[in-house]
Amino acid sequence: MTRYADIPKPIRSGLVVVDPERGTPQRIIVLQFNPDTLERSVAPQAAGGEGDSGGGGSGGDRNEALRLKGPAQETWKFTAEIDATDQLDVAAPNGIHPQLAVLEMLVQPTTAQLRAASHLSKKGTIEISPIETPLTLFTWGSKRVMPVRLTELSVNESAFDVNLNPIRASLSVGMKVLTVSDLPAGHRGAELYLAHLAQKEQLARAAQGGSFAQLGLGRGI
Repeated sequence: MTRYADIPKPIRSGLVVVDPERGTPQRIIVLQFNPDTLERSVAPQAAGGEGDSGGGGSGGDRNEALRLKGPAQETWKFTAEIDATDQLDVAAPNGIHPQLAVLEMLVQPTTAQLRAASHLSKKGTIEISPIETPLTLFTWGSKRVMPVRLTELSVNESAFDVNLNPIRASLSVGMKVLTVSDLPAGHRGAELYLAHLAQKEQLARAAQGGSFAQLGLGRGI
């Protein structure tokens, strides 16, 4: 008889915040529940550009029709759930404020960074570099570990305690996969993207090929 203890516990998806210079993890964010669905979009970077609309006219250079400028632009969307009633380690005085704050800080500069930028501005610094955030990795099992930038974080809080602390929320998360086209050469995130792409190539080689007969092309093309 199979016991509950014998059933493998599913791994969880999540985010890892990494120091881009040292490569050391700064924070590991484990999603409380794995999302039920993932919406992925993969758009090729065609060399023809936007002018080549495929309308049959002279919109682009014919020599560029099969060329790519770089890696495809990939985006991910999913809904994450946080529920204090399902986990006993949430501090009652704060509800799920800490869990929400951790995710929101992925798209916010820190107060120290803002104060430093303000200080430079008061000193008369002409050009102040944009604030750099840590490198964020999204993990969905061992075969999907990729550098990302959060592009959307929409929070729907649906239950509160007596002190109006949220205790249940649904988060719509949108991410853009960062490629070698987005990051400087030698950046740790660029190397992690290449590893992610190499994993994809390996999986593609493992797929079984079809035949001309299955396509109704008995004699080939």
